[in-house]
Amino acid sequence: MCDYSLQYVASRPAKVGDKLVSTKFSNSITGGFAAVGEPNVAVCLLPGTEVAFEKEVECEHTLGFFPNRKLGEKVARFRQVNKEQPHVHHDALEFPDGTILLLTRLCQGQQATVLQLPAAPRTAEERGAEARCCRRLIEFGERERGQRNRAIAELKRKPQQDDGARDKRERRHQENALDEALKDTFPASDPVSIEQPTPPASDRDRAKT
Repeated sequence: MCDYSLQYVASRPAKVGDKLVSTKFSNSITGGFAAVGEPNVAVCLLPGTEVAFEKEVECEHTLGFFPNRKLGEKVARFRQVNKEQPHVHHDALEFPDGTILLLTRLCQGQQATVLQLPAAPRTAEERGAEARCCRRLIEFGERERGQRNRAIAELKRKPQQDDGARDKRERRHQENALDEALKDTFPASDPVSIEQPTPPASDRDRAKT
């Protein structure tokens, strides 16, 4: 994302809309992009990032004592070259006419805007991780649906149970009311007398003989 000799330079990834300026970093032999207003922070581009320059791109000649030259282009796509060689410059710009220019050869002070970032790279490992995540989401959704269905069924059963309990309470209340009514009709303080009347004296004498 940033050239090999920028490893000791503070850096951050590019964002769409970033205002960049070509520069030479003080503690590196490599030139690159910095954000406008942040001259000491390298802005690293992913391969495929598209940038638009304010003016025609100007670059240094491969032989330093020759004057700079203009490429006649204002739009470029970032890419990396010679990646199999670890100790050479890799960051480059590819222009619509097929010209490829090492980023370190850009003349300083040229401003550009990040137009578009590349799509995220897709590997087999990333696809597998995404599939596992999708399976977990599906399983979670199924568990949630099952719990919700059980809760709904429980709510549907609960009114019937409540009705049964209410019926029992009403029946108990009626029984208690009946008991109270019986107590009022036959008070416990007025017992029924069962004593027999005393027989006449003639009947008692006859019974003795």
